[in-house]
Amino acid sequence: MRIECHSAEPGNTAMTRATRSLTLSALLVAVLGIPGVLNATAPVAPLQDRPLAVATAAADLQWGDCPAIFPPGCKIAVLHGNPAEPGADVFLRVPSGYTIPAHSHTSAERMVLVSGQLEVTYAGHPTVSLRLGDYAYGPPLLAHTARCNGADSCTLFIAFNSAVDAHPFEGTIERATH
Repeated sequence: MRIECHSAEPGNTAMTRATRSLTLSALLVAVLGIPGVLNATAPVAPLQDRPLAVATAAADLQWGDCPAIFPPGCKIAVLHGNPAEPGADVFLRVPSGYTIPAHSHTSAERMVLVSGQLEVTYAGHPTVSLRLGDYAYGPPLLAHTARCNGADSCTLFIAFNSAVDAHPFEGTIERATH
């Protein structure tokens, strides 16, 4: 943005209709005395937050058993953060043919299927079939179940808003048929 100043002094032919241009930031500094306008710096990320890239087959990825509400065969690996605190990211892996029992989470979960084919049913909603690269969102406290179909194991990337938890659902998940 440019601001133009025109001289209005009579008889000053050098200045008559002469135009002086100032940039808005220079004008603000000169007129208002705003410090730091020309020397602003971008915010810096905290030292403990660093870039990260992890492959599902990485040798140093530490897979452990899922919480006890899941039958044997379910594995989880923490990718980023502390599962006891908000904002953790995990991989969850189950073998082909595995049914994840009905459960809910205190947190919303954002998921991307990294391998396999997975059918997911949320209470009151139609079953959806996730394929490689598909995204799914699960609202907090909404019971759901899933089944890994196909020849390959299913690996999900899951990002949690709150601490990672899983609460068993002691009922039948009715799915919508629409």
